[in-house]
Amino acid sequence: MSIACMVLGQSGTGKTTSLRNLDPAHTLLIQAVKKPLPFRATGWAYFDKEKTPHGNIFVTDQAAQIIKIMRGTKRDVIVLDDFQYILANEFMRRVLDNETGNAAFAKYNEIARNAWDILMAASQLSDDKRVYILGHTQEDDNGRIKAKTIGKLLDEKITIEGLLTIVLRTAVINGQYLFSTQNNGLDTVKSPLGLFDSDQIENDLAAVDAAIFSYYQLTEPA
Repeated sequence: MSIACMVLGQSGTGKTTSLRNLDPAHTLLIQAVKKPLPFRATGWAYFDKEKTPHGNIFVTDQAAQIIKIMRGTKRDVIVLDDFQYILANEFMRRVLDNETGNAAFAKYNEIARNAWDILMAASQLSDDKRVYILGHTQEDDNGRIKAKTIGKLLDEKITIEGLLTIVLRTAVINGQYLFSTQNNGLDTVKSPLGLFDSDQIENDLAAVDAAIFSYYQLTEPA
C-alpha cells in the first residue's frame, strides 16, 4: 500500500516550490495545467515519446490517464499538481458543452467518481511509492479551511481529506515558507503521531518524503 499525502495552500505559498529538493531521477510530476517550475529545474523534462522518452513531467487532467501513469511508473515519488484543476478543468469543459437537466447534475457525480478513483489509486500502488497531491484551499461557511473543489454539490459526495492520512498546509510566517503539520481546529491538516517533530516545518517535500520513508520503515524496491 502506497502512502498518499495532500499538500494544501493558496497560490504563491510554496506548494510547487516545495518540489525543489526532490531527486528528479526518482520523481514523476503530473501537471493538470502545463506551467514552468518555479525553481531551477535541472533534471526535469517533459515527456515526449520521440524526443524525451525518459522525461519525468506529464501533462494531463484526465483521471484514467493519471491513474495509468501512476500505476506504470517505476519512480518512487509521484506528485500531482494540482488536484483542484483536475476537477475544475473537467467541470468547465462540460459547462462549455451546455449540459442541462439531469446531465448537468450527473456531472458532479462523475467528477466526484474521478476524484475518488485517483485518490484510491494513489493509496493502492506498491508499498515503496509515495504520492503527493497538491491542491488549493477554500474557506467553508463555518470558517474551516479545506481543499478547494468545485462547490457544495461535489463536497456532499466526497470529502477529499477523509481519504488520506497525511494532509499538510502551506504557511508563510515572517517571510518563511512552511508546512503546517497539525490541525489548528479550523482546518483539515493532520499527520500521524510522531511523524514530524514540530507543528511547522520547512516547505521541503524531500524532507517530508524522507520523514515518511523513515516513519513507515519503507524499503527501496529490489
